Amino acid sequence: MIYYKTIEEIEKIEASCLIVSKALALAGSLLRPGITGKELDSQAEAFIRDHGGIPVFKGFNGFPGSLCISINEQVVHGIPSDAPIQDGDIVSIDCGVNLNGFVGDSAFTYAVGEVDPEVFELLCVTRTALHLGIEQARVGSRIGDIGFAIQDYAERQHKYGVVRELVGHGVGMSLHEPPEVPNYGKRGRGIQIKEGLVIAIEPMINLGTRQVKTLSDGWTIVSKDMKASAHYEHTLAVLAEGPRALSNHSFAEEACKNNPELQEISLKN
Repeated sequence: MIYYKTIEEIEKIEASCLIVSKALALAGSLLRPGITGKELDSQAEAFIRDHGGIPVFKGFNGFPGSLCISINEQVVHGIPSDAPIQDGDIVSIDCGVNLNGFVGDSAFTYAVGEVDPEVFELLCVTRTALHLGIEQARVGSRIGDIGFAIQDYAERQHKYGVVRELVGHGVGMSLHEPPEVPNYGKRGRGIQIKEGLVIAIEPMINLGTRQVKTLSDGWTIVSKDMKASAHYEHTLAVLAEGPRALSNHSFAEEACKNNPELQEISLKN
C-alpha cells in the first residue's frame, strides 16, 4: 500500500535529505587518487551522526557501510573497502539517512582525475536522464511515464544499457516503500501519480549491456560485460504544482568545482 505524505512529513524527509546531500558533498570534497572507500565511509558516518542522523544503510540486511561506494563497472551496493581509488575512476556514492523517523536517500557519481571521455559522457547522460524522469513525476501522470522518459533518453537515444533488475522506490519512514519506480517502461502504464507521493528516482545506466551480476560478497552488483556504470538519485515529492526534489545535488556540484581532482558533471541540453 502506498503511503502519501503530508506537507509536514515531506518537510521532515527534506531535512533528512539535507544531511544526505551534504554527506555526499563531504565525500566528494575528500575524493582523490589514493583515498579508500573506508576512509570516505568513516568521514561520512561521523558527519551524519554529528548532525543527529542515523546512517540507514549501516546494518541494513547486514550491509557493513554507511555509504554504498561503487566504482567503475560496479553498478550499486559497493562495499567501502581498503582499495585505493585511482586516477580515472568513476565513483558512485549512495547515502541514506534517518532523521527523526524519516528517511532521505540520494546518490551522485563523481569523475576522479582523467576519466575516459566515453565514460564521462555516460555520467552526463545518466544525470540528465534523472532530471527527465523527475519532470514526469506529476499529479495525474503514471509511473510508466517516468521510466519511459529515462529509457527513451538513455537507451534509445544514446544506446546505453538501462538496468532492469534494480529500480527506484517510495521513501518515507522506511528506506524502501511502495511503489517501485523502474527506469524503463511505457507511457500511460503503472499506478497513477497522486499528490503527496514521495519517491526516489535513480537511473542506473551501463555503458554496454544492461545485464548485471552480483559478486561473491553478496552485495556488489556489476555490469556483466564489466564496462562502466553510472548512478544518480534524488528523493522527490509530488506536489500540486509539480515535482520538488528534496535532495540537493548542488552541494555535490560545489564539491566538484572546489576539488581539483574532480571533473564537473554537466546536464546535457
